[in-house]
Amino acid sequence: MDTHYEGGSKGDPVQITEDEAAVYDRQIRLWGLEAQQRMRNATILVIRLRGTATEAIKNIVLAGIGKLVIYDSEEVKEEDLGAGFFFRDEDVGKKRVDAAKARIEALNPLVTVQALRHPTLLEQGSLEALIMSVDLVCVTDWDREALIKINDICRQFGKPFYAGGTFGLLGYVFCDLLKHDYISPDRSAPKEAPKNVKATASYSRLSTALQHRWTGLTKRQTKELNPAVVHIILALWEYQHIHEGKLPDDIGATSELGQIANSILASSDVNRQVLTSVPPDLIDAMSTSAVHEFSPTCAVVGGILAQDILKALAAREAPIANFFTFDGNTGGGSVCRMSM
Repeated sequence: MDTHYEGGSKGDPVQITEDEAAVYDRQIRLWGLEAQQRMRNATILVIRLRGTATEAIKNIVLAGIGKLVIYDSEEVKEEDLGAGFFFRDEDVGKKRVDAAKARIEALNPLVTVQALRHPTLLEQGSLEALIMSVDLVCVTDWDREALIKINDICRQFGKPFYAGGTFGLLGYVFCDLLKHDYISPDRSAPKEAPKNVKATASYSRLSTALQHRWTGLTKRQTKELNPAVVHIILALWEYQHIHEGKLPDDIGATSELGQIANSILASSDVNRQVLTSVPPDLIDAMSTSAVHEFSPTCAVVGGILAQDILKALAAREAPIANFFTFDGNTGGGSVCRMSM
């Protein structure tokens, strides 16, 4: 039944068996048994199965989480076949979660997979119950308002939150890990001293991060963060909000998208020696390509998303803090600390 959820890691922790230790031997050597144990006991909810989620799911399932809950109420469309490698031609018209479930399970039979599809699960009460039943929530390729709503519920119940997605050749990952403790290598310590130290990072929710101002950054610091890409992504979210969830898909949207982007840029107080307006060629490109998925972009962004989820679960090394952007035009990525 769609409305039945089994809990996250609230019960007694499951111990890794000898057979599981053999399967995950290389990973255990990399990040340790304790970190693998945390993953083994984690239940992760992934909302929306598009290209970014496909790549992220593949990586976290192969890494050995305990349970994956996937939610999507939509059917497979022809355009999903390009970046969604869990789907086949014969799946068009089927529910995405139904088409993907068996192929996800085949990646790693040690991971339990639960598929949910009923639209009422996103209603407030049902959504709260669902989020309470898991350990971490990941939402992909959705509009800003939905991300903020789910992030706020995650905050209410103390659940880490990730969001990721792509717009043509651009992509992003945002995370709100509340107050996150992790082990970080101490590279400044002498050889005889402990090599790892405990660190803590306090994250902000998405609604707070979106109020971030770039005041006080030097020219070099600003340039390293690629503010044009950050602000065109923020502009695409605002465009979606104005147009009831729809992204631009025509060169005729260039003027409006440019106005939105430059308005957000002006209010962000970005160093004007670096950027006075969002480049017109970037606005033109997003006006026609933002609505489309490109498999290589999804692979990169989904890979980064999965890597950071695993890093957060393992509590080893610092996760993203807190807004990663990828520019497929250059192949480069940057991390901007937004309101942290």
